[in-house]
Amino acid sequence: MTETVHYDREGQIAILTVDNPPVNALGHALRVELLAAIERFEADDAEIAVLVGAGRLFLGGADVSEFGKPPKDPWLPELIGHLERVAKPVVAAIHGAALGGGLEVALGCHYRVALAGAKLGFPEVSLGILPGAGGTQRAPRVVGTDAALELITSGAPVDATRAQVMGLVDRMVEGDDPRLAGIAYAGELLEQGAVARPVADMPAPAAPGRDWSDWNVELEARHPGQIAQIKAAEAVRAACEMSFEDGLAEERRLFDLLVDTPQREALVHAFFLERQVSKLPELKGVEPRAVEAVGVVGGGTMGSGIATAAVLAGLPVTLLEQSEEAADKARLTIEKNLDGAVKRGKLTEEKRGRIDLTTTTDFEALSEADVVVEAVFESMDVKRQVFDQLDHVMKDGAVLATNTSYLDVGEIAGGTRRRADVIGMHFFSPAHVMKLLEVVVPDTTAPEVTATAFALGKRMGKIAVRAGVCDGFIGNRILSHYRAAATEMVLQGASPYRIDAALEAFGFAMGPYKVADLAGLDIGYMTRERKGLQTGEVNPDWDDRLYEMGRLGRKTGRGYYIYDEDSPKGRPDEEVTRLIEEVRAERGVEPREFTDTDIVERYLTAMVNEAARVVGEGIAKRPLDVDAVLLFGYGFPRWRGGPMTYADHVGLATLRDRVARYAEDNPDFWQAAPLLVELADSEKQFKDLN
Repeated sequence: MTETVHYDREGQIAILTVDNPPVNALGHALRVELLAAIERFEADDAEIAVLVGAGRLFLGGADVSEFGKPPKDPWLPELIGHLERVAKPVVAAIHGAALGGGLEVALGCHYRVALAGAKLGFPEVSLGILPGAGGTQRAPRVVGTDAALELITSGAPVDATRAQVMGLVDRMVEGDDPRLAGIAYAGELLEQGAVARPVADMPAPAAPGRDWSDWNVELEARHPGQIAQIKAAEAVRAACEMSFEDGLAEERRLFDLLVDTPQREALVHAFFLERQVSKLPELKGVEPRAVEAVGVVGGGTMGSGIATAAVLAGLPVTLLEQSEEAADKARLTIEKNLDGAVKRGKLTEEKRGRIDLTTTTDFEALSEADVVVEAVFESMDVKRQVFDQLDHVMKDGAVLATNTSYLDVGEIAGGTRRRADVIGMHFFSPAHVMKLLEVVVPDTTAPEVTATAFALGKRMGKIAVRAGVCDGFIGNRILSHYRAAATEMVLQGASPYRIDAALEAFGFAMGPYKVADLAGLDIGYMTRERKGLQTGEVNPDWDDRLYEMGRLGRKTGRGYYIYDEDSPKGRPDEEVTRLIEEVRAERGVEPREFTDTDIVERYLTAMVNEAARVVGEGIAKRPLDVDAVLLFGYGFPRWRGGPMTYADHVGLATLRDRVARYAEDNPDFWQAAPLLVELADSEKQFKDLN
């Protein structure tokens, strides 16, 4: 068995080095070896110990796969308790990151030194749990209750500088060798006659500056519907009001309670999705083509965003526009995007000065690019013209990608002599910010081209999901269906403002009508017009009338909502309400009442039903791919795991029966997907197909 903890000496200083790549995760085997190393130090004549991690970070967190299973000795709380009770001082030398269980181990040590740039924090709430190895009891004793509450309930890490100010570490030092930093600090402590300093022996922390009830109100506002943050605050409160041992027991009780919740299961599912979506059997053993330079055709909002994402990934970019004026405008947009990245800490000033961006009006300038992404107007004729020109200038082996949102990628490829090199890369706006990338794969695309799109997406920091060819692919196809369900509810009596409020209470950051205002009502109108609806017709989409009235959303100050100085985030508009009432009257609709539950159930049922069709038809290979698309591109609440995970929790038979009930009023729209019926009838779940 490979040794994961190394023990050596520097004079009177023992060094315990954890070497469990890639992230020094605190799985059972490592805990066994670490306990043995601690016991060896106790028996040794060394006077002080340094605990350090090999590789790129100090210690990773606990093994997520062990949650919900009987603990294996030594379990992490036991290990940390033993470490804390060592009679001789132990120093944690932190570099890279000490997150979750890693930080809890550091708090079990008696002293902490961190290298500049290290990150320390408790991300457990992002997995639907709380620090379960003493973090909620030790952190408040070290940094105070308010700081601990913020650290633990936000899940956000702090850097080493901030950690020193808080008192989370005793010292922050420059350098890149945590072993040397730990030995140097341990030497100083020896000279000072330092002794062991168990956090457990520190006084219980004082109550927070604000009332506990105020904290709860704030946490509920910050994280609506979620429970991990509330329970984490309860555990911190136990540190203030109970003995250390009783506080540990309360922390464990609350931890175990969270482990058994659907929210924890959903958040863990979401956590692993980022890796699972890229694991495709069809790409096993397939090498992507080399990508050293990228071209982008079109410098509008989407094209500029794609170019920004590529530049941020360190790739030389050549952007093509129709005129010098448009090319200059695109460059200014990209420069502004990069300035924003610097302000957010995503890009250093040094790298900002080394970006390689060329704008041009000449197709020949793209001839040496390895991948070109087309991001022009959503028209088949326009895109085929672009691809015809790319076909003539691109070098052999180059990948030709289209950023189309709806169009048939196979048809676009059909206008070239290199159909195997053509693929869809559907980015989401703003493309330099949004994580999702749908890789749309026609039957004619070569496997290595698909692998190249996935590799490029990963380099650009995207979560790439494979999609088949159909109208709207995965995300927009499902969107059109649940958006139609919302339209139907409005026609039947629901207010668009009530729909937004109900779905935001469910967990969406924004309801569908706020989202539409943000995107622009012209986007949805052009999509429906492309599908054959003619301007001026009394079409079933009542909201097209808003477009015809010149109300395009935020950019014009009016859409579904009014946007002005008094209401920059929007307020309901009585004119929209009157318009809806007129449309109902024209169609002889007697409005009825919709509760929030009615709204959520219809909206989510429409979403899941169409998602089941998408999976059943093979447009999405697996239900998890649908979850990834809706989570990372469409604002589905992460703590619910995605629509397919939500469906499994609700029960597929329940959803099947809802569709049948809704079909009594509208059988044309409400038809149960064959896959939903098949799984419900056989008492299976979507996750069985993953």
